[in-house]
Amino acid sequence: MVVKCNSLGLFGLNTYAIEIEADLSFGFAAFDIVGLPDAAVKESRDRVRSAMKNCGFDFPDTRLVLNLAPADIKKEGPLYDLPILIAVLKATRNLSANTDDSAFIGELSLSGELRSINGVLPMAIAARELGLKKLYVPAANANEGAVVEGIEVYGVHDVFELLDHLSGRNRMLPTVFEPMENSVQTALDFSQVKGQAEAKRALEIAAAGGHNVLLIGSPGAGKSMLAKRVVTILPQMTFDETIETTKIHSIAGTLKKGAGLVTRRPFRSPHHTISRVGLSGGGTTPKPGEISLAHNGVLFLDELPEFQRSTLEVLRQPLEDGVVSISRAHGTYTYPSRFTLIAAMNPCPCGYFNHPKKTCTCTENAVHKYLNRISGPLLDRIDIHIEVPPVEYEELTAKSGEETSASIRRRVDAARAIQTARFKGTSVTCNAHIDSSMFEEVCAMDEKAERILKQAFDKLGMTARAYDRVLKVARTIADLDASDLIRAAHIAEAIQYRSLDRKYWHD
Repeated sequence: MVVKCNSLGLFGLNTYAIEIEADLSFGFAAFDIVGLPDAAVKESRDRVRSAMKNCGFDFPDTRLVLNLAPADIKKEGPLYDLPILIAVLKATRNLSANTDDSAFIGELSLSGELRSINGVLPMAIAARELGLKKLYVPAANANEGAVVEGIEVYGVHDVFELLDHLSGRNRMLPTVFEPMENSVQTALDFSQVKGQAEAKRALEIAAAGGHNVLLIGSPGAGKSMLAKRVVTILPQMTFDETIETTKIHSIAGTLKKGAGLVTRRPFRSPHHTISRVGLSGGGTTPKPGEISLAHNGVLFLDELPEFQRSTLEVLRQPLEDGVVSISRAHGTYTYPSRFTLIAAMNPCPCGYFNHPKKTCTCTENAVHKYLNRISGPLLDRIDIHIEVPPVEYEELTAKSGEETSASIRRRVDAARAIQTARFKGTSVTCNAHIDSSMFEEVCAMDEKAERILKQAFDKLGMTARAYDRVLKVARTIADLDASDLIRAAHIAEAIQYRSLDRKYWHD
């Protein structure tokens, strides 16, 4: 007789139903798993066998075949241990409970305890959409799964607990989602940054419109200090953003133990030695990279020219499309990658080109070569270029208080509220993602602003993409001023943030 058990599988961010069929037949003792399993799934045979023995069950000494359907999709990872065990127990008549409305996922230890797994949140969402009523997961993942309403999620510590529940001897209660308190509050605040009014203004605009920023300045000017505080002025994540971000971190295995949701916007700061795969994602079984882990948050690339050029070029598609695609022989994995890029760099190899007090020791050719490690197409995708000058002694020792992150954030929230109302009913969420077809309607300018933009376009030799970026930044500046029309002052300020095109990058 064939018995069945429901489970779930992952393919990138997509989840699909898995039906595990078990069949006992006469013949030489064997335990075969079919249905395109990988090495980790094949090893389930030994984990399940040992767990059954250590839980007091006799493993059948006949031929046992398990099929993981659909058979044309590769099954990966140890999360099928628990459903395989349930299928074997049902096939050997050690379990008679009806589990048609339930799904099981979890890795077994040899003693029958359940270990935590990755990807529970997207699987819980899929289980609800498939019409399942109950989901059994390792206890360490229960709070994550309980985020999803409309399905009962049970956190299982070991096999004994689960079997007592299924047999009716000792019923478990469904897990109730408990928000994890952020016990460690960030100590970062813009009030700690002395001076740098122009850079702060640029980062406020970036936060208000979701724009990418390049900070250029000498060592010790405060570039990293500024970048690390951008997350403190970004708007709170919406519930949809929270779910999407948590799904990515759940699949990547970076979700904190016991956490249900990622409630803070991510801040990812990979070292410049990172590989292309580490940045974009990949591997034999493609996992999200840094640019996906920064989704709905900030990706900070310090010492930008020190990154391998081929590594930086993988940013081009995500910056433009908001997704990263990883192709393999068995399919294409797509992960969302809509982040705010904050990049920082020195103006030259020694770091003191154009410094007001220190002499640069680099040749003109060395400066040119250093700056041109960043390709033109990538630079075009960075909306705002801002110089971060050295801080003067008087600014460092000034007693007057600097503006706090909370104060800046109020202005950012007001600008984002305008954008939310403007783009209601569309896929656009902020000005940085305005489609070119919307420019005429969204980016209306007065006559003086149009004249200034035309002159700048001719003088700076802007590309069409750079022109688009200027318009988007100007739209955000106008939103911060609560102005429906983009005026001359807004365009002039936006153009100012492209001046590095003329000043440094040249053929």
